[in-house]
Amino acid sequence: MFELRDPDHELIARAVRDRIRRFDDDYWLECDRDHRFPWEFFSELAADGWVGVAIPEEYGGGGRGVTEAAILLREVAASGAAMNGCTALHMNVFGLQPVIKYGNDRLKQAFLPRAAVGDLHVAFAVTEPDAGTDTSRIKTRAVRDGDGWRISGQKIWTSKAKESSVALMLARTAPAPAEEARRFDGLSLFLIDLDPEHVDIRPIPKAGRNAVATCETFYDDLPVEGWRLVGEEGRGFRHILSGLNPERILIAAEAVGIGIAALNRATGYAKVRHVFDRPIGANQALSHPLADAYARLQAAWEMTLIAARRYDAGEPCGAEANTAKYLAADAGYQAADRAVQTHGGVGYAQEYHVERYWRESRIMRLAPVSQEMSLNFIAQQVLGLPRSY
Repeated sequence: MFELRDPDHELIARAVRDRIRRFDDDYWLECDRDHRFPWEFFSELAADGWVGVAIPEEYGGGGRGVTEAAILLREVAASGAAMNGCTALHMNVFGLQPVIKYGNDRLKQAFLPRAAVGDLHVAFAVTEPDAGTDTSRIKTRAVRDGDGWRISGQKIWTSKAKESSVALMLARTAPAPAEEARRFDGLSLFLIDLDPEHVDIRPIPKAGRNAVATCETFYDDLPVEGWRLVGEEGRGFRHILSGLNPERILIAAEAVGIGIAALNRATGYAKVRHVFDRPIGANQALSHPLADAYARLQAAWEMTLIAARRYDAGEPCGAEANTAKYLAADAGYQAADRAVQTHGGVGYAQEYHVERYWRESRIMRLAPVSQEMSLNFIAQQVLGLPRSY
């Protein structure tokens, strides 16, 4: 199930599947329990060139698109790695898209080749405690200092900050205009160093995906050279959209992958677990929810591919990316929840792994944008309804 129509894409999926087979559920359970970054996994995929799949060939990458990246991350999640595996990779895979599109030559030459081979780990420093989804209210400030900048402020939910040496940061370089339509003006995008002399990183205890820390980060007068500005000053929000749509697409692929892992576990268990002298999968109270989960996952995956193809073709894809993320996040969580239910009481035990899928699939209904905000986008940008906030 979930086969790909393009033979080249099917080859990519099979190659990834074969490469990561040895990183089984027990490996990921151990990483999650120990809060240990999966260095062995990351290093092997980096050595094979997978982390640079969407970086242009001229910078040492694979030169492929978000479609191929989505296939990669779907397979990673479906292997049982779930979000622990995907989060270890996906900032390298998609996070530097704004640099690829808007970065100056020096910035590209300095960082893209290193990211392509896995020598550079990248974090995403956008969300703030008092801004949340309303990016226009960002308070982190970048002030001029000669030819460069000094940045001070606070970010939250910065995944992979402990392992990363650089981060894509959105900071305010000019006050927000009074006009509502221009509220995102004055935000600029930087590729900053996570210099421990100026950056304090504090992991946030959380429910799942514990192999990769998510952190609060505090910036105290961080020096940033002028050439580290990505694109034009004051237009950072527009530039970062180059990363937000592929992020939604890849999160959708990851959610589908977790759903596939959960569905595989649930159907396998439903075939061998006997109660009242027959397999529990013979009961429609269990088989119908699993069949429904399959249908929803398949539909979400098709929407993900539509969004990815539009992005790769340079076509507008905001509606498709938000739709894919919305459908996939719900489908993945629903599949994981039904997998736990199919297992009954043992589904709550770590050794059966579905509880881990359940915890990790919940993230996608919150991040990188909530389900409600995806619906707001569709309501306003697609259906033309009045703005609700």
